Amino acid sequence: MTRMTPFASPLMLGFDAMEKTLERIAKGNDGYPPYNIERLRPNGDTGAPERLRITLAVAGFSEEELDVTTEENQLVIRGRQVDSGERDYLYRGIAARQFQRTFVLADGMRVQGAELKNGLLSVDLVRPEPVRMVKKINISVSD
Repeated sequence: MTRMTPFASPLMLGFDAMEKTLERIAKGNDGYPPYNIERLRPNGDTGAPERLRITLAVAGFSEEELDVTTEENQLVIRGRQVDSGERDYLYRGIAARQFQRTFVLADGMRVQGAELKNGLLSVDLVRPEPVRMVKKINISVSD
């Protein structure tokens, strides 16, 4: 049986990459670390535009152990804790766990900044105002 996808319509052209991205996102989600996504309203006093904030719970990670990058249209946040071996644990309930969290960004979205405070990593994203474009296409006529 053939699987029908949301992008199978003959009227939707060039969405192959988006379909693959959605499949990849659905497969790679283990839930760690937990995160919030919130909308921050525009601030008239400071002139800050509306933005989105992704906050990840990264308790135990230092700034050097975290990496925030953008790769094409994706925001990738990685955490790598290194076990120093200097400590002699009697009990270890907090594991040194690595993670990678990926968020797909819409065209034009850009990272405004990142901040680590009290075990929470906050990444602010700015969403540009959409520009409506109408372009006239000339029709050539052959004789």
